[in-house]
Order: sequence, then structure tokens, then C-alpha cells
Amino acid sequence: MSTRPEPAPAPRRWSTDAVPAAQRLDYWVGAISEGFLAMDASGNPQGFQGELLSAPLGPLGVNWVRASAQQVWRTPRGIARGDGRWAYLLGNQETPWRVRQDGREALMRPGDFVLVDARRPYAFDFADGPSTVSLALPLDWLLRWVDEPQAHTARPFRHDDLADWGAALSAFARPWRPDLASAPPLPAELLTDQLGALLALACGGARAAPPPDDTLEQVRAALRQRLAEPGLSASTIATDLGRSVRSLHRALAARGQTFATLLMAERMAQAEQMLRSRALRQVAVAEIGRRVGLLDPSHFARLCRRHLGQTPSALRPR
Repeated sequence: MSTRPEPAPAPRRWSTDAVPAAQRLDYWVGAISEGFLAMDASGNPQGFQGELLSAPLGPLGVNWVRASAQQVWRTPRGIARGDGRWAYLLGNQETPWRVRQDGREALMRPGDFVLVDARRPYAFDFADGPSTVSLALPLDWLLRWVDEPQAHTARPFRHDDLADWGAALSAFARPWRPDLASAPPLPAELLTDQLGALLALACGGARAAPPPDDTLEQVRAALRQRLAEPGLSASTIATDLGRSVRSLHRALAARGQTFATLLMAERMAQAEQMLRSRALRQVAVAEIGRRVGLLDPSHFARLCRRHLGQTPSALRPR
């Protein structure tokens, strides 16, 4: 008898609504220290409000913060408490703000993202209050993608610089919320690998030495053999090719590609071939979706419209 997977836990929530008005700023300092790291914060205690939501997604943490105007510091005292094996990728969604770390300071515009390293002091100035996506990145995970994170702290990934991979990273990170982490639209490993690959590209990973010419074809061939597996991941393909996940992602990044992009391209190419085949016209659309690893028929139909420009039924031979 099959068993259903356990539902993901609901996001954790901290809200100043839980305490009297006079205690809200103190409560908020405790909330961000519990939800993130040991930090200090200041703001106007009159009418202060704040809400923090947090949920895990694979090895990462997905956080959403909305609060009144404030300044936040990560101090040597907080670092000494020993909870600093993290970095954060964060971006304010609605208002500009400032970030400082490692002798650099940047004015962040709405939609921009930035990396900070919790092993060293940093400061945020949310003059109009945070409305912030904050992705918690374990250092061991981050170092799989970026060799020297300290070289990239407090350097904005601009959402509107279309000549730079930072725009793709910002666009990908912007919709992340704790409710998405609790019910991810794709396997967590696929989402976090895509985030890591884009972060590597935004930090200059595409400037690595080019891999052998057959790298992409090797990956595509390995993908084609496993397209029917719904949870197909980069680690599985890396194992098939006898290489590490990190080297696989770097090889793809050097070609301006990501694993998720290649996987979707192969799935859509195979789906189109089967949908147009006269020999398979009696095979149900849902079954063709299943054969390329897309189990939800409505999701398969949406992907066909997005990537192939037509519904599955319109692609079938008459």
C-alpha cells in the first residue's frame, strides 16, 4: 500500500502583533535574532510593526520580512556567539535601502539583490522599512558555487542590468517566499541548484575555462536516458557522468547554461516529437507528459504553451 508524503510544515511566523505596543521593538530584535542570526536593530518604538516568516527549502532557508523603518547591524559580539556559518542573499522589493560590508557600501534599488556573509560585520539601513526576500545560504552550500564569497559581498546584483547574469539571478530570487518553500512547484534540489548556478554566473562563474566541446552533448545524452524520472536532479546526472555536481554546474555555467534550462529544453523537445508523431497519436497527452517526467497534465499543458507556443492537442497530427 502506498503512503502519501508528509506535508511540509507551515512557515514559522513572528509578529509584533503578539505583544503590547511598548514592547514591540524589543520583541523584534529578539525575533530577527531567533529567525536569522544574533543582530541588533534600532527604530522608532512609537508604532513599530514587523512580521517575519521563515521556511526551509532543502538546505536553504526562505524568509520574508516586512516591518517599519529600521537599521540592523551584525556586530562582532553577535558573531562571537558562533552562529555565523551562513550567508544571505537578500533584496528589498518595494523601497530603496543601503548595505555595508567589507569596506563597501551600496544603495540598493527595489528588485536588486545582494550577498552578505554572516562571518563578518555588516549593516542594513531600511529608511522606509524592509519588504525583503532573504535567502539563508549555508556556507558549505555556497562554497560549492562561489570560491570567494567575500569578494562579492555588498556588490549589487542589479535587476535591470540585462547584460549581466545578476539580472537573471534577481528575477529568479524575487518570487521566493516561505509559502513557496512549503509547497515548492519543482523539487527542492532542482530549485536550489538553479539558484546556485545563477549565483555562480552572477559572481563570474561564466569566466571559467571552457570545458571540453562535448560537455553539453554528454549532459543532453544523459538527460534523454532519464527524462521519465520526475525528480531528475543534477547530482544524478553528475554521477552518471562520473563527475562532481560542482564541476558539472561550472562546466554548464562556462557555456552560459544551467542544468534546469537544459532539462526543460530536453523535456519539451522530446514531448514535441512524441506529440507530433503519427505513430503515437493514440497515446494520451497525459501519458506523453508522464514519459517526459511531467506528471501533472495541466502543468504539462502550460509548459507546452510557454515553450512550444501551442497546447498539446494543437501539436498532434490531424
